[in-house]
Amino acid sequence: MGKRSRKTKPSENSKTKFIIIGIIAAVIVVGVAAASMNPDSIKADTPKSAKLSLDTRSGSPVLGDASSPITIVEFGDYQCPFCKRWNENTKPAIEKNLIETGKARLIYVDFPIIGPDSITIHAGSYCAEEQGLYWEYHDFVYANQGHENDGWAKSENLKLLVSGIDSLDTGLFNECLDSEKYESRINDNKKIASNAGVRSTPTFVIIPQDGAAEMITGAQPYGTFKILVDEMLG
Repeated sequence: MGKRSRKTKPSENSKTKFIIIGIIAAVIVVGVAAASMNPDSIKADTPKSAKLSLDTRSGSPVLGDASSPITIVEFGDYQCPFCKRWNENTKPAIEKNLIETGKARLIYVDFPIIGPDSITIHAGSYCAEEQGLYWEYHDFVYANQGHENDGWAKSENLKLLVSGIDSLDTGLFNECLDSEKYESRINDNKKIASNAGVRSTPTFVIIPQDGAAEMITGAQPYGTFKILVDEMLG
């Protein structure tokens, strides 16, 4: 397993993680309809919702500049193969061209819909965050993703897997994971996602400083995000 390093450092300003936005109900309906037709997404069996607020405070550390004018919120599952595809094929271009240039920042919110092991591997991300390694963990587990629900994300297997992350103290990580202290956080994030109308992974909500947010469903290419961000920036 390869080691990974990061050039972009996440901001720890908690104020930037509280986002109350107006998402036009029609936008949510369109997003859900697109998910049903998009082969690059995994659907959750949850009811459609048109809540008009989004709280990301329990999500990931902010990746990028906290003052960036555009916020990209990703809802994903570490067992989702389409999330892995997006993380490896699209996220690097977004980091280079949108995040590192100060146009956008990224927040990841847990939406574990594939199976019970998804709860465990998502909880592990916050155990890694305790050591300042959230995004290293995030990219590493996607790069080493197994098949859905085949046991690769079970607690004991996950402990072995993360030993390949540079600088991670596996003893502290294992103790944290065994405590199950972040499982309620994961379930809260899942409810937030469902209440916001998210029904598939990956799903993205693109939020400008002013105006209505837009929803993108599926493992869409970089160009889809660039067009939308450029339009929002005017």
